[in-house]
Amino acid sequence: MTASPQRLAQLSRMEEARRQTQRQLDMIDRQIIRRMTALIPQLGRKRSGYRHGKPPDPSAFLERYRSNLAAITAARQPEIDALSRKLARQDTAIETLRARCAPESRQARDDPERAHRKDECRSLADCRPGRRHGAVA
Repeated sequence: MTASPQRLAQLSRMEEARRQTQRQLDMIDRQIIRRMTALIPQLGRKRSGYRHGKPPDPSAFLERYRSNLAAITAARQPEIDALSRKLARQDTAIETLRARCAPESRQARDDPERAHRKDECRSLADCRPGRRHGAVA
């Protein structure tokens, strides 16, 4: 089946919807990064210094950072999961529609030799292994 203008328009709309979903996921990621960037100065202030001759624990900052990141991400996790599932469904639908729109072009992309032979071989007998295509028997 060849791609009709309606199918191509539908495919274009589906691809745009997928891009919009991806933009929403990217926006959530940027928001989390921005909040963590704003928290960094506050996380660094909790150092104890050299009290009682004991040096500060360098891993304490990373532990605080990771716990805050986990808390912020957990707050947005249902939204992230929903958008990720939606993105996966959109990818599947787009691939299905692409397969329906242009199976000939997909075959040519996957196996150019086979796509070339489909015009030359009229039957299975003409398309035997070892026979050169286009040659007269």
